[in-house]
Amino acid sequence: MGSKPTPGITLLPEKMENITEEEKKSLTPESGFNLVGIDPFASQGSRLYLIEHFEKYQDALQSKKSRKNPDEYLILYYGA
Repeated sequence: MGSKPTPGITLLPEKMENITEEEKKSLTPESGFNLVGIDPFASQGSRLYLIEHFEKYQDALQSKKSRKNPDEYLILYYGA
């Protein structure tokens, strides 16, 4: 039986549990917002990839909503 989904992210493959804190930190911007893609089939340590950086949340959210690939998993990381 699988584990519970991560809060804020639903219906992701179980491999998503293996995203490292180091990956998350490396894609967390100093300011603004990073739109990040998640590759559940990549090797551990390389599952996250930067799509685009935005200064405004509204622009990042609009970009996330406008992406049309239903198989693409996305997350927004905001500046520290």
